[in-house]
Order: sequence, then C-alpha cells, then structure tokens
Amino acid sequence: MPFFCPIFKKHVMITDIFLPNKNSKMSDINVSAGLAKNFKRHLAERIIESGLFLSAAVAVFITTAIVYVLVTEAIPFFQHVSIYDFLTDTVWTPNYSIKHYGISALVAGTLTTTMIALVVAVPLGTLTAIYLSEFASHKVRETIKPILELLVGVPTVVFGYFALMLVTPLLQQIYPDLTTFNMLGPGIVMGIMIVPYIASVSEDAMRAVPMAMREGAYAMGATRFQTAIKVIAPAATSGIVASYILAISRAVGETMIVAIAAGQQPNFTFNPVESAATITAYIVSVALGDLEHGTVGYQSIFAAGLTLLVMTLLLNILGHWVRKRYAERY
Repeated sequence: MPFFCPIFKKHVMITDIFLPNKNSKMSDINVSAGLAKNFKRHLAERIIESGLFLSAAVAVFITTAIVYVLVTEAIPFFQHVSIYDFLTDTVWTPNYSIKHYGISALVAGTLTTTMIALVVAVPLGTLTAIYLSEFASHKVRETIKPILELLVGVPTVVFGYFALMLVTPLLQQIYPDLTTFNMLGPGIVMGIMIVPYIASVSEDAMRAVPMAMREGAYAMGATRFQTAIKVIAPAATSGIVASYILAISRAVGETMIVAIAAGQQPNFTFNPVESAATITAYIVSVALGDLEHGTVGYQSIFAAGLTLLVMTLLLNILGHWVRKRYAERY
C-alpha cells in the first residue's frame, strides 16, 4: 500500500525505499530543501567552528607565552642562585647587602594566609551551598545568590583596607598583643572574599544531583538535613572539591589584601599573628620599586612567579584528578 513520503514528496511503496530499482539514479530522488546541502548554513557553521577554535588557540598561546617569559627570565636568575639554595634557604633578603634568595620565606606566608582563608571559607561556603540547594525557596535563592556573588566584584584593594582598618582592630580587642600588620586579619578577609567561589560552584554541583536520589532518601524516612548531608553532598563530592581547589588557587594568587595588611616582611614563620610577605606581594613591591632591570634582584620576581605558577599548576592537576576520581555518573 503506497503512502506519502515527505522526503521524496510523493506516494511510494515501502519496497521503493528499502529495495530501490537498480536502474534508478540518485538524481531522480527529489530531496527536500531542508535536507539538501545548504551552502550558506555550511559556511556559517564553518565560521563558528573556526571562531571557537581560534578562541581556544588564543588561550593556549597566552598560557604558553606566560610560561615562556617566566622561564626565559628566570634562567639568568638561577645562573647566579642555585636551585638548592632557592628552595631550602629560609631567608629572603634580595635588597640587603648580604643577599639571600630563599623562597621558603615567601611560600610560608602564602601558605599561612591561604590556610586561614580556607578555615573561614570552607565551612561558610559549604553550608551556604547546602542551604541554597536544599532548603531555600526559589525566591530566597534568587535573592541571596546574586548578593553573594557580588562579593566577587569588590576590588581587592577595598578588602585590603577592610582588613587593615576594621578586622585587625577588632582582633586586637581579643588579642591585645596582635601587631598592626599580621597574617590573621588578611587571612580572614581572604576567606570572606572566596566564599562565593565555594558557595556558587558547590551549589551548582548539588543541584545537578538527580531529584530521584532525593525522593529515594525521603521515601526511606530521611529528613531534609540527613538527605543533604548523607546523600546529596557525597553525590556532589567532585564538584564540591573542585570548588575548594578553585578557592585555594584564588587565595594563593591574591595580592592586594596581603600587600596592604600583612606587612610585606618576608619572615619564615607560620605564626598567623606575625607579619609576613607572600609571593604575589613581593612581586608587586619589586615591580613598583627602584631595582634596575637585569639585576639578580629584579630577576628574582620571575623566579618567584615561576614558583607560584608551579604551585597553581599542581593545584589544578589535583583538582582534575579529584573530579575524575569522584565523578558520579547517573
């Protein structure tokens, strides 16, 4: 029994489609305009594909250029300072008469302020994500989340003076021996600054968990809190950990808060009540200083930048491994 085929635009038999006449030609088939090869559409797709490839190529090129500049500028530095002394020495005095280039002093300040920030940001960000994902109504979520993400747009200079003029005096009321410049105040403010990174990414990961898992937990008698803690959070582990890695990378690379409120004294200490300098704060101080271009002291900023790049790269590799290791497939 023949039927009308929209592709061939005529009445055909089933056998005419699956068992075509050997004498028929492809030119005899009337292909609709929607299925025919459209030159304009094909050209547009090629242009879009080329634009996307160009964007990816530009990102790769910029990253490669940054690595190239850091490596080429750091090589002359390591011709004067051995890598062993650079990594093991605990004194960093490139501007003194007796010069030491121990990056450990700057790494200690960077790690200390980062750990303080994580102590503040991880619980606040995670609990905020759980509330927005599992407990807040749609109206509350759409109100709180934009306000929370507004913190990302606040200039870090403002955060730096907030730490110096408000947070540190408040801490001095609790701990009178706390100096004006310390790592505790900037670390706390850095933690407040990176809360949106953890809250936003973690909340997106939790909301991506299928509703069937929630309904299954409710059907077994679990409360909303038990469902959030024992079902949703474990299922979204890869996204939550990825938010932590992102926040750590942001804290490690922070400049102005620690440059303003931490004192810029490169001391090898992990005591948060003492002043210290971070890698980024040192780079800023030297870049704005009077060191002559081409000197060992000036080249030290590229060695410090290369160290920071390696630290960030290791964190990104760790985050990629965690995402693959704990990724849930529904």
